[in-house]
Amino acid sequence: MKTKFFAGTLASYAALAGAAWADQPKPWEFRFQEAATGIMTQIRGFEYYTLWFIIPITLLVLALLVYVMFRFRASANPVPSRTSHNTTIEVIWTLGPVFILLFLAFPSFNLLTAQYSPPDADMTIKATGYQWYWGYEYQTDAEAEVSFDSLMLQDGDRASAGKEDLGAYPRLLAVDNEVVVPVDKTVRLLVTGADVIHSFAMPSFGIKMDAVPGRLNETWFHAEREGLYYGQCSELCGKDHAFMPIAIRVVSQDQYDAWYTAAADDLSGAYQNLMAAIDADAKSVDVAANAQ
Repeated sequence: MKTKFFAGTLASYAALAGAAWADQPKPWEFRFQEAATGIMTQIRGFEYYTLWFIIPITLLVLALLVYVMFRFRASANPVPSRTSHNTTIEVIWTLGPVFILLFLAFPSFNLLTAQYSPPDADMTIKATGYQWYWGYEYQTDAEAEVSFDSLMLQDGDRASAGKEDLGAYPRLLAVDNEVVVPVDKTVRLLVTGADVIHSFAMPSFGIKMDAVPGRLNETWFHAEREGLYYGQCSELCGKDHAFMPIAIRVVSQDQYDAWYTAAADDLSGAYQNLMAAIDADAKSVDVAANAQ
């Protein structure tokens, strides 16, 4: 009985961690999204690390303010202190921040070094920001060329696109054409703008890069698990700035190869086949879990 329970639990976890996984903004969320790349894991770790400094300092300052308000109020001190300086206090408030900043600087430099030291890229995608959508171009050695525009999915198009599930395809975040990349591959992302400044941001990947007209900026990511991830344009770019979502679907290498081959001739059909393959994999995992 225990064996069946643990087998079912592991199978269910595999379904969540695999094709069914998706990350997006959540109501009342005040922390970073779950990490899908090694860089984002380091960013979340650095967040936890800095909180060990931020929270005690905040509480200390609050306590000092409260103490000063009551200890040195006018009724308790009719004659104010005429102290002009205190060497001990000045040394403390000078050296204290120096040591704190040093403890913050070293892990910060390590993180920056990791962000700007990408491994060799397995593939390159160019993302171009327009008012108000994104265009993508796959730059590969394959003879077939794949490029497309990605616009926010309209409610009236959900049924035809097979994206009626608001949980997986939320309003204002779902798009008609997602970027598709294979899992565990390093993707070099070239970012530019065609009209005004935009910004390509994907929180789960830990990337944010400005899209500047006339300039080609470069970033990278290495997605470690399959799923559908959402981001948005993070630079005010006009009246429809809020309607420029970004969606990246991370799939297995076989699924990516099949999608890319089909997308060169029939982009819509390639997405339909990909979604069918993902749904089939998810159902097979569910069946395996229920059979245990």
